[in-house]
Amino acid sequence: MREVTVKALLVDPTSNTPVVLLKDRDSQKAVAIWIGDSEAISIAFGLQNEDFPRPLTHVLMKRIIESLDGRIERVVIKAVEDGVYFASIFIENSDGDTSEFDARTSDSLALSLRSGCPIFIDDEVFRRAAIESPFTEEDEFQEFVESDLQLSEFRKWREPTKEEDES
Repeated sequence: MREVTVKALLVDPTSNTPVVLLKDRDSQKAVAIWIGDSEAISIAFGLQNEDFPRPLTHVLMKRIIESLDGRIERVVIKAVEDGVYFASIFIENSDGDTSEFDARTSDSLALSLRSGCPIFIDDEVFRRAAIESPFTEEDEFQEFVESDLQLSEFRKWREPTKEEDES
């Protein structure tokens, strides 16, 4: 598994859809995941460490888990099928037992940002979806994200899905 961080929240200009960019901690590779508008709002507030006037769903989930003496241990993006990513949230209870909950990837990321837990991507999913950044320095990567990133490049460079291979 690879640990990643939420590097940026962007908008795909061709579809006007929010995209979250996950960067590998140990390389310059990144994965782009298209998400919904409401999750993008929660992720944006999480990235900026801001609160909404009323608790968003992910803040409420975190508060409920913590009030039950639970802890969000980690988020794992475990599969991708037909361009849809699948994730799990791992929650540790007060006895130290960990439970796995199936969740949408965007919700998992929003909850991770609120809780500060690590985000992991399955090695096979990462291999299929990640692209190599042409930059070696973190500042160059950030500049690439902010000014030069073409989201279509992620579709072009990633390994084709099984369905794309068959067509």
